[in-house]
Amino acid sequence: MFPEDRKNQPRMDIATCLKSLLVAIQQYRDSRTVQHTAQLQKQVEDLSGLKCDGLLSSGQFLPTECVSGLVELAGSPSTSPALTSAIISLLAQLGSDDASREVLHSSFNLTSTLAAVIHHHGNTPGDPLVLQCLQVLQKLTYNTRTFQFSNYIRELIGFLLTSIQSQNEDVVMPCLGLLANLCRDNPSVQSHIKSMENVRQLYRTLINFLAHNSLTVVIFTLSILASLTLNEKVGEKLFEAKNIHQTFQLVFNIIVNGGGTLTRKYSVDLLIDLLKSPKVADYLSRYQHFSACVSQVLGLLHLKDADSAATVLQLLLSMCSVAALRSQLCAVVFRPAGAKLRAASHRQAGEQNGGRKAECGLALVQWLSSPVEGAEKCSLQTLQLLTELLEESLGAESVSESTLSFVEMLLPVALGLLKGLDPAKGDAHLRKHCHRLTHVCTLLLTLCCRDATRSLVSSQVSAQLCLSQVETLLSCCHSNSPLTCLPPVSSNNLSQLCAEALLKVLELMSRLRQQVQDMETGFYRMLQDQRTVTPLSLALTSHRREHVQTGLALLLEATPLPDFPALVLGESIAANNAYRQREAELSAKRVAVQEVPPPRMSSSMTDASSGNKSVSNLVEKLQTGMELQEPTKDSPLSEIIDVYEQKLAGFASKESRLQDLLEAKALALSQADRLIAQYRLQRAQAEAEARKLACLLKDAERRREDLQGELGNQVLEVERSRADMEELLQHNARLQRDSEEHQTLKGAYNALLNRFTETERLLKELQAAHISLSKQNDTLRKNHEALQLHKDKITSELQEREAEIKSLQLEVEKKNRDVAGLHAELRSREETLREKDQERRDLEETVDVLRKELNKTEQARKDVSIKASSLELQKSQLESKLKQKEDELNKHSAMIAMIHSLSSGKLKSDVNLSL
Repeated sequence: MFPEDRKNQPRMDIATCLKSLLVAIQQYRDSRTVQHTAQLQKQVEDLSGLKCDGLLSSGQFLPTECVSGLVELAGSPSTSPALTSAIISLLAQLGSDDASREVLHSSFNLTSTLAAVIHHHGNTPGDPLVLQCLQVLQKLTYNTRTFQFSNYIRELIGFLLTSIQSQNEDVVMPCLGLLANLCRDNPSVQSHIKSMENVRQLYRTLINFLAHNSLTVVIFTLSILASLTLNEKVGEKLFEAKNIHQTFQLVFNIIVNGGGTLTRKYSVDLLIDLLKSPKVADYLSRYQHFSACVSQVLGLLHLKDADSAATVLQLLLSMCSVAALRSQLCAVVFRPAGAKLRAASHRQAGEQNGGRKAECGLALVQWLSSPVEGAEKCSLQTLQLLTELLEESLGAESVSESTLSFVEMLLPVALGLLKGLDPAKGDAHLRKHCHRLTHVCTLLLTLCCRDATRSLVSSQVSAQLCLSQVETLLSCCHSNSPLTCLPPVSSNNLSQLCAEALLKVLELMSRLRQQVQDMETGFYRMLQDQRTVTPLSLALTSHRREHVQTGLALLLEATPLPDFPALVLGESIAANNAYRQREAELSAKRVAVQEVPPPRMSSSMTDASSGNKSVSNLVEKLQTGMELQEPTKDSPLSEIIDVYEQKLAGFASKESRLQDLLEAKALALSQADRLIAQYRLQRAQAEAEARKLACLLKDAERRREDLQGELGNQVLEVERSRADMEELLQHNARLQRDSEEHQTLKGAYNALLNRFTETERLLKELQAAHISLSKQNDTLRKNHEALQLHKDKITSELQEREAEIKSLQLEVEKKNRDVAGLHAELRSREETLREKDQERRDLEETVDVLRKELNKTEQARKDVSIKASSLELQKSQLESKLKQKEDELNKHSAMIAMIHSLSSGKLKSDVNLSL
């Protein structure tokens, strides 16, 4: 089997299993026999053994039909418990990710189905099927809102309260978790529970659970009490100043020390819910161990677990919403590493714990580019958190050195996120990059609010980086992808995301155009590009305030530019407004159609019965007509028979025609029912159109009256315009010629601009080379001068040695002449000879030193000759001089050797004379 076949085999298996499962579901619906039940359960188990991640979120028809049928069968009371359990297990496996759980909750209404299963089997709370439904419901309802008016939700709430008050250990924990999910951010469920008669008994039971030995049960209980009683008297007593510090310590201990990912998530949610109360937020801001607890929570970012990191970052983002906590968070995250290490050394946590706390800010920066699976959400949360914290820190009167050092560490990593954009990787990759680019630009714009951090940003952001991002985003906004053709008001539209990211990059270029080289030129060039009109018009017509403000700021920058396409921008804005108006009209039509009641089946039955009654009335009238038409006079029997025979024949023909008419009427009635339904829908649409046309007619009447008065003025203006038109045509021709010349000049200008850029780059390279060569020249000149001084010194020493050698030669000659007659002075001469021998040794040592210096000089001369290749003339002069000096040195060496030989010869002659 080829690799491609092996790769496609799982998908083929899933498709085959889904088809078989759909067939088994249909067979089970038609006949619920033991064989069909076993076959359906086998298909469900086979599909459970396959990896089906993201199957529901794909939106395909076959998985949707299968899940719809499974949900229907699971909610049926006649389905066997074993099959229901297998189906629920499969649905829980399909809802493994957040998107699939949302689809199961909203599209397939699985929550109500599982509530119905619990209602049908609620008589035995310890039933494994009930426990399974409770566990799946707890996962399904996490961070989702469930309305109490949904099917079986009130019954589910009643079951949960009864099970909690019964204190059955098997179902207490899942019931508490599920009740915490239903109560969180759900006013309808909260009001329903508060309106129950036994709510006080529930509060007592929950308060008793606070002493439970399981931390998970305690957290579930606190979450329920926070949702139900936080703003009431019970909550004020429960979360008062005396008790709240213990609650804070408990929650932070569970978050830091674990107890399971589920318990940590619910602990974070509990703390987020408590922060919504101003009193509790004030208590937390005055909590003396808050900084230490936050440092420990930030230490969880070193675990490289995406789920834990996302939970921690969510908690920190919620803390940033409280002004008093935000400043303390800045103090913890931006505190210098040395201070953190000193603070950690005073504790008994050890060097490892202290080092972990010392890297809180570094851990946040590392999550920006972490390769861990699922780190994309954490990266965006980290960017948002750092933006909030840096905005708080830079808003102070003075920026601390620790903040500046943190920004220096952050900027390379943040700018690294802007790289790696490849539109060929697909829309999902482009969507992620747009989200990331928007958050990074928001962070950089926050850093640009102070001069100190703006200089750091401008030193690392280049114009080429921004221009490449803008060009890529513009090409994505104007690509032929069907996603980019979606309506401009769609929040999930890829072109909308690209437009938002593009506006952020342009706003960043606007902030840095004075500090970064070539940024201003590129910024104004991008504003005059016609492709920028689409994102700018989307921003100006957006329903979000910050987008409109950004668009207006860029519009103010672009309006004075000569080539800014203002006319195209106006047309784009008008098109967006027209599309929005059209959408509003269509939505009004859809609402009007939904308000019309659907046709009922009883109407057709009424029409059919009325038709039958009319036929019976017609037969009665015919019979009465026959009776009335009977002659009253006596007549012959044959004539009477003839008359009745003619009437009977006519009635027979009429009866056959009436039978045909009845059949036609029956068909017409069925068609009339369909036509009535269509007519009612059309009439509702027509009424809506009529109301709209009536409004438009009134507006048109008012406008007609207004335009009637303006028409006379317009007629006069038309006559004047004709004269102006001729002048404008001539002027237009001149402008056309000027435009052609402008285009030619513009092309020449672009070519010159490219040449200028290239020349400027070459100039910078040549200047750098010139500076390096100048430094080398100065070094060579200094070396040459030093060598020249050294050579002069050697020359003077050689002259002195030469003079000494000459004097020694004279003395030797004198001593050779006086050897024969000066036997008495031999001993003194021997002593003098020893002294001369010592001097000779010193001279030899000096010569050796001079030789070494000569070798060094020769080596330096070679290095200088290599480095001073551009100074050929000086090189040749130095070589000639050095050759002369070498000859002189050779001569001196020869003379020294001669002295040495003469000295040795003198000793031999003395010996001979003595003999």
